[in-house]
Amino acid sequence: MALSLARTLSRGFHLSARRNALAQFNMPAMSPTMTEGGIASWKKKEGESFSAGDVLLEIETDKATIDVEAQDDGIVAKIVVQDGSKGVPVGSVIAIIGEEGDDLSGAAALVEQVQAPAAPKEEKAPEPPKAETPAAPSPSKPAPAVETKSDLPQGDRIFASPIAKKIALERGIPLAQVKGTGPSGRIIREDVENWKAPAAAAAQPTAQQPAAAELPDFVDTPVSNMRRVIGSRLTQSKQELPHYYLTAEISMDKVLKLRQVFNKTLSEKEGSAKLSVNDFIIKAVACALSDVPEANSAWLGEVIRTYKKADISVAVATPTGLITPIIKDAGAKGLASISAEAKGLAKKARDGKLAPGEYQGGTFTISNLGMFGIDHFTAIINPPQSCILAVGATQAKLVPAPEEERGFKTVNVMKVTLSSDHRTVDGAVGARWLNAFKGYLENPLTFML
Repeated sequence: MALSLARTLSRGFHLSARRNALAQFNMPAMSPTMTEGGIASWKKKEGESFSAGDVLLEIETDKATIDVEAQDDGIVAKIVVQDGSKGVPVGSVIAIIGEEGDDLSGAAALVEQVQAPAAPKEEKAPEPPKAETPAAPSPSKPAPAVETKSDLPQGDRIFASPIAKKIALERGIPLAQVKGTGPSGRIIREDVENWKAPAAAAAQPTAQQPAAAELPDFVDTPVSNMRRVIGSRLTQSKQELPHYYLTAEISMDKVLKLRQVFNKTLSEKEGSAKLSVNDFIIKAVACALSDVPEANSAWLGEVIRTYKKADISVAVATPTGLITPIIKDAGAKGLASISAEAKGLAKKARDGKLAPGEYQGGTFTISNLGMFGIDHFTAIINPPQSCILAVGATQAKLVPAPEEERGFKTVNVMKVTLSSDHRTVDGAVGARWLNAFKGYLENPLTFML
C-alpha cells in the first residue's frame, strides 16, 4: 500500500533542482494527529538513485506501516535515521537527498549543520556537575564517590544517534557512561559497540550475585509506537471519561438459523464467502444507531456532535496491538457487503497495510471476544466516540418454557455489554439503544425492511 506525500516531498525535491544543491528530507506526518513515528526500513540505500513512484522507505505509525513514495527522480545522498529507529519526531531530518550529478560529498557536512544547534546543549549539560565536583571532597568523601556523581548529572540529556540508542537498549548499556566521539560529542554506533564496563562496575555484579539469582527469568520487549499510543489513549479514556456499563442477554436462535440459510445459498455461488455472526452484529448496531442517534455521537468539548451515518469501528487483534478498521455507512450496506468488507479490512490490519483513512474516524466501536470463548467483559471507550459494545460468546442455556412438555427449553444466548460516556449518552438513552439492538438480533428479518 503506497501513500503519496506530494506536499511533503515536493519541497525537498524542488530545492534539489539546482545543480550541486542537496536538500533535507524530513520525517513526514502520515496523519493529522501524528507527532512521531518509526523508520521500519529504507528501501533505497545511500548513493542509490530513485524514480518518481519508487518506494523510498516504510514508516511505522501507531496503527500501521506505510510506504512513502517519491514524487520526483533523485538520489539518496545520506541516511540520517537508520532502520528500526523509534520515536522519530515529525519534521526532524531523516535523510539528505539530491539529484543525479550533484556533489554528494557535502551530505555529511549538511547533517552536521542540522545537528549543530544541539551541540551547545550537550556541552552545557556536563558543566553543572563540574561546578559541584569541588564541593564533594570537602566532607572527605573517597574518590569513587566523586566519579559516581559526575556520571549521574549527564542523564539530564544524552545526545546519541537512534541506532546507538537501539543497540544500547538491546545490550543494557548505560548511555551516561559512554563517551561520544561523533560531532559535538554525540554518541554514535561505534561508541556503543566498543564500550566496555569499568572494572569496578564489572566486579559489582559478582558481589550482588546471590540477590540476582533470586529473580525469576524474564524477557524485556521494547515498546512499539503502536503499543505506546494504545496505552496512552486508553489510560486517558479510562481516567477522563465517566464510563458506565449496561449488560443484556440476547437470544441468537433466529440469527443462527437465518445465517445457516444464507450460507447454504451462498455456498452454491462460486467465490462467495460465508456470513459470520459478527456481520449480523455490525448490521444490528448500525440499525440501532439509526433508531437512537444520540448514541452515535462524540464529545468535542464545546459541542456534542451527532453523526448521520454509522461508521462502525471493528476491533481487530494484530501481532503489534489492537486496531479498529472501519465499516463506513454500515446501515446502507447488506450483510454480504459488510462481510466481504470486514474480512478484507481484517486481513489488511493483520498485515499492517491499512491506509489511514481505513482506521481513522469511526462513530461507534465493536469489540468481539466471543470467538475466544469469553462470555462477558467490559470494553474501554475509544474517544471521542461515546460508546463501545463488548460482545461475548453465544452459549446454550436452559430457560423455563411452560409451553414445552418438559417445562424448559434450550436457547442460544449471547451476552453483550455497552460502555457509554455519561457526558453524551445518559443511562436511559443507553438502555433504549441496547433494547433496539437486542430487538434487531432477536428478529433479524427486520434487517430486510
